[in-house]
Amino acid sequence: MSVQQESPAERISTPVDGVTVLGALSPSRAGDFMTCPLLYRFRTIDKLPEPFSPDAVRGTVVHQVLEDLFDLPAAERTPETAGDMLVPTWHRLLDESPALAEMFGTGEDGSGPEVAGWLVSCRTVLDRYFTLEDPTRLEPAERELYVETLLDSKLLLRGFVDRIDVAPSGAIRVVDYKTGRSPGPLFEGKALFQMKFYALVLWRLRGVLPAMLQLVYLGNGELLRYVPDEDDLLATERKVEAIWRAIRLAEETGDWRPNPGRLCDWCAHQALCPAWGGTPPPLPERVASTPDPDA
Repeated sequence: MSVQQESPAERISTPVDGVTVLGALSPSRAGDFMTCPLLYRFRTIDKLPEPFSPDAVRGTVVHQVLEDLFDLPAAERTPETAGDMLVPTWHRLLDESPALAEMFGTGEDGSGPEVAGWLVSCRTVLDRYFTLEDPTRLEPAERELYVETLLDSKLLLRGFVDRIDVAPSGAIRVVDYKTGRSPGPLFEGKALFQMKFYALVLWRLRGVLPAMLQLVYLGNGELLRYVPDEDDLLATERKVEAIWRAIRLAEETGDWRPNPGRLCDWCAHQALCPAWGGTPPPLPERVASTPDPDA
């Protein structure tokens, strides 16, 4: 079953009015456009539904457990406690989105052999987290923090940051959890774009340059750390504005070209893609600007 979910950002973000705010962009939607302009169109303009993915939902469950873990006293933040939180978190997610049960072809209670195996994989990912960080020694300043900033160009940048740590010196570390594997050297730049995007927003918002960007890869137990500087973030600002100009040009011309590649194997929209013999649906009536529905 395909389900279209509203982004939480839609409820709290500054509205796009075409005058004060010309458009909004998140790292995920910027990444979509860089990967494939047609994918951006399908997700942002056509708002085509996509089926739930066990990998994506694993990420949602694990992220929630890690967020909730830091609500506990430090001494209780153990692998055993995190494991005990897993099933209740899954059931709470099911209560909010009952259609998730159909992801495994199970009943409404979300149980069954496939679910049990999937929960074991979630537990494996959670256990791996404790090999990378000791949560008993961490007190995050912010978790699942919504951030946004308006650039001079009137482009609104927004997103949700998994965790922000602040040292006694005031130094900021931006942390993001990934339940997949770390990228190879050729793809590290793409992975770091999201983090530089968040760093840019925080820098513009708070006037403080983040001291460290940290990606926590739970799929294979690796940390990717990067120390940004002002030149990095100014370059990122120029890049996101260039992406937005390219998006607006595609809107004006209706030219949303597919970009075939390895990631097509995971795309939910192959049947509508010209690169795979499909035909996209007619474009909706164009509005003055296209808000970003997913941060």
